[in-house]
Amino acid sequence: MPALVLLGAQWGDEGKGKATDLLGGSVDYVVRYQGGNNAGHTVVVGDQKYALHLLPSGILSPGCTPVIGNGVVVDPSVLLSELSGLDERGVDTSKLLISGNAHLITPYHTTLDKVSERFLGKRKIGTTGRGIGPAYADKINRVGIRVQDLFDESILRQKVEAALDHKNQVLAKLYNRRAIAVDQVVEELLGYADPLRGYVADTTLLLNNAIDQGQVVLFEGGQGTLLDVDHGTYPFVTSSNPTAGGACTGTGVGPTKINRVIGILKAYTTRVGAGPFPTELLDEDGEKLRTIGGERGVTTGRDRRCGWFDAVIARYATRVNGLTDFFLTKLDVLTGWERIPVCVAYEIDGKRVEELPYSQTDFHHAKPIYETLPGWSEDITQAKTFDELPKNAQKYVQALEEMSGAPISAIGVGPGRDETIQIKSFL
Repeated sequence: MPALVLLGAQWGDEGKGKATDLLGGSVDYVVRYQGGNNAGHTVVVGDQKYALHLLPSGILSPGCTPVIGNGVVVDPSVLLSELSGLDERGVDTSKLLISGNAHLITPYHTTLDKVSERFLGKRKIGTTGRGIGPAYADKINRVGIRVQDLFDESILRQKVEAALDHKNQVLAKLYNRRAIAVDQVVEELLGYADPLRGYVADTTLLLNNAIDQGQVVLFEGGQGTLLDVDHGTYPFVTSSNPTAGGACTGTGVGPTKINRVIGILKAYTTRVGAGPFPTELLDEDGEKLRTIGGERGVTTGRDRRCGWFDAVIARYATRVNGLTDFFLTKLDVLTGWERIPVCVAYEIDGKRVEELPYSQTDFHHAKPIYETLPGWSEDITQAKTFDELPKNAQKYVQALEEMSGAPISAIGVGPGRDETIQIKSFL
């Protein structure tokens, strides 16, 4: 039985929640492997809409065990609030498992995130201000606090003291902010120990055993390929690895156990925050995409920047992730355009470039080269098979598949759980 990775193939917000939910009923475990509550998934089940920020989308699928892996940074207050909200709506959250090695987002991380972003001014990255970057920085600097530390007050206090020795100097002397009291932080964090204790497990052992026993494990990335700290549009990226390799480091499952890697593609392109975006539309077409597509961040509430489909970044995602399949989402949003441009290459300093440039300078100066495809006006939300799509919609999907370098195995034709055309099974 397979282990699969499902990830964003653009700048995030591609509809991973819908794709994960589609598979959730067929898999035994759904695992978040990186990011924090700076990522959001919207899942529509019947007439109910669920906005998930930290929890794996599989939590909405009965019989599926949701797991937060060691590569995730966890804000305990957000996690408990999200669990409480689902409990109130009748969703069973009792099966959730959290890696004891996952790092915690503390109050001082969110404070530092917000003040440092303001300090940068016009050079700001466009972070969500939720402490994700500072938490990952502490992890790399080996001064982070892990979930397991909640259960040893002595170790927790030592770690908080060590962290605040430096951070209070920065807050006071650089940002002119008040120092944060050690006792206050320790008391708050200890308050999360009992509510979280029953969820914490050795998830690495659990997941490896599950795969060895023939169970199906789905690894779910947050954000998207172009926001990867190593392979994205640095420095306008997140602080972790949403690409396929992050599934291994973020869960402790080796690469030889992963069978398929599925990239989620929007039928157009969006991104949130600052950074280069070659196909961005600053005209009425961009506003139309934003309005029809409901392009507002699930977690941030910020309007997403919108543009035409970019085949260059799709090919790049195929390459750096080793994609075996694509799930194309939001095809229905393009209904009504007479002609639909698709970016097939860039012009950089007068030269045609068909692969993503490694140079940040070149990418900032990239101008899209478009091919225009015929659009369609028919409602596609009721289509159940590929053949039921209008001919021009079929041609659009086929063109994107050819340009992107991996087969499109599923198509989202509406926001609902059942508004998906499955061309080929992922399992």
